[in-house]
Amino acid sequence: MENNISDKIKISKETIATLPVESFPGRIVVIDTEESAESAIAHLRREKIIGFDTETRPTFKKGKSNQVALVQLSTHDTCYLFRINRMGFAPALKNLLEDEHLLKVGISLKDDFCMLNRLNDGQFTPGNFVELQKFVKNFGIEDQSLQKIYAIVLGKKISKGQRLSNWEADHLSESQQRYAATDAWSCIKIYEALQKGKFISPLNQTLLRHPSSSL
Repeated sequence: MENNISDKIKISKETIATLPVESFPGRIVVIDTEESAESAIAHLRREKIIGFDTETRPTFKKGKSNQVALVQLSTHDTCYLFRINRMGFAPALKNLLEDEHLLKVGISLKDDFCMLNRLNDGQFTPGNFVELQKFVKNFGIEDQSLQKIYAIVLGKKISKGQRLSNWEADHLSESQQRYAATDAWSCIKIYEALQKGKFISPLNQTLLRHPSSSL
């Protein structure tokens, strides 16, 4: 960690390993039908901000890729896991992701959008998304992975142990569900901590201010 906003803020894997583990503490709802998707979307539309992420079954063959299996949308206390491989890219979900009035926060969005676009014949236009990889640069944070950004901003470690698991499995394990929910939820946590205009790194208690903040 650096002590000056003019320097780039980084964190090592060794430091992350010493941090307490954090995971999503709320309710997780698995969605695998269009009917249940519509009910979940109605709840999400009442929120001011939601966290976004996707999961895709990994492939270990060169040149081969799989389609998005899961879309995670999280509020502060509830995360919905939309099983796209089971129900397709439901119209209600697509409309929500295109909604310009609802703020959505995610990371590495370009790849996610590309994958979702394939599911909709190039007719998907995401609306009102914040890309955390760009947003954190305003605060001197150079690291770009979700785990490292979370550690820098909130001083805790989020596990990546389920990243390469089978997201098309008949049943998502509790560990998979918690992992997927944590990724989406943590995007809200990071954004709101930084959006206040300043943050104190829990790792060294250095006060870091947003360049445009008057605080």
